[in-house]
Amino acid sequence: MPLRRDLTAARRLLRNGLLSRRNRAEVERVRAQRETVHPGDVEIVVYYADGPVNLYQLRQWYAPLRELARTYPVGILARSPGAALQLWQETDLPVFSVTQIADLEAFLEHRGPRLVLYVNQNAKNFQMLRYGRMWHVFINHGESDKMYMTTNQFKAYDYALIAGQAARDRLGAKLWDYDLERRTLEIGRPQADHFVGDVPYPRDGRRVVLYAPTWEGDRPAGAYGSIASHGLDVAAAVLASDAHRLVYRPHPRSGVLDADYRAAHERIVAMIRTANREDPTAHHVYDDGPALGWQLADADVAITDVSAMVYDRLAVGRPILIARPVSPEADVDERGYLGACEWLEAGIADPLAEIDRVAEDEAALARLGRWSTHYFGDTTPGTATARFHAAIERLLGIWRLHAERHATDGFEVEIDDDGPDDDGPTP
Repeated sequence: MPLRRDLTAARRLLRNGLLSRRNRAEVERVRAQRETVHPGDVEIVVYYADGPVNLYQLRQWYAPLRELARTYPVGILARSPGAALQLWQETDLPVFSVTQIADLEAFLEHRGPRLVLYVNQNAKNFQMLRYGRMWHVFINHGESDKMYMTTNQFKAYDYALIAGQAARDRLGAKLWDYDLERRTLEIGRPQADHFVGDVPYPRDGRRVVLYAPTWEGDRPAGAYGSIASHGLDVAAAVLASDAHRLVYRPHPRSGVLDADYRAAHERIVAMIRTANREDPTAHHVYDDGPALGWQLADADVAITDVSAMVYDRLAVGRPILIARPVSPEADVDERGYLGACEWLEAGIADPLAEIDRVAEDEAALARLGRWSTHYFGDTTPGTATARFHAAIERLLGIWRLHAERHATDGFEVEIDDDGPDDDGPTP
């Protein structure tokens, strides 16, 4: 058995090495025609150190960043060749491949960004954090009450853009000696202003159920995934009903560590395929595409795990059920919305009855609205985008003040007068 594991690991390393070599060669081939932005004109960059598998963390920012790029030059730094190749295909934002530290330093020398944005806590973020004379800003890839949202790594960044009062309360309760007033700015959920897309099914009166589970997690405290514990029962119940439609959107990492979890996922996909074949008018959906928006905005009821999907749906303000983790070691913080939400227990006899109850419960919907305000503030369309832009303008204003202050130290930088002045708090 150990020998088999060693051989499997060796094959995986060889395969990944060959793929990396091919990706590096392809990056070199296309880099000249893709990296066309002139030196010095990228003011804000997103630093993405992960591979293609976690691009979902960045994809949700494409639309808000495109909107921001109308005012400020925005680019993306990709450390992984595979991620760079994928990004060049997916977004019209400038993407720069900085595989080696030498590439990164050359970029910083010639293009000098003022704000560096981070969507995750990849270990390679630390390689970028060594550089000063720019603000390092954690923007995250979602809002939730997971343990990830209160990691002490927040302190590594100059600032963090957070969703609202719930995030402020959470950080204040967990982090020692963290200056919330100075280092956090509330912006709501600007991604929700871009929840668009045409639904891939007819408006025929079926009750649409979005099931959007997370992956199995890489540690007991993060074992929030429900595909194996809840998913098969939920899928079977919805697919058996001619009054309901299932939209199944699993986390892209589902089953990467647990073979049983992957098998349950594959079983649900097969069940959807069979149900559509037996009833072509059902239009059940297995959704593994990059775009996220219509799923959250259109579904009559959403079933999610303890994940950022809870809060994306909360920002929409429509009925939601949350699959209660079956692992006793899963870290569930019930001081916020998770202490007042509608839980879906594993093994429930009639999942459809619970789905229909939540869809029709006016009192539950009213509570949902109050919690939405607590987490995101004003959710009027366009408000979060305006707050995001105001936060960026404020940080750039503070950057200009420091650039002027330190100019006598030999820190020479071109300071434009296009942006608003800012006399607010400084680091």
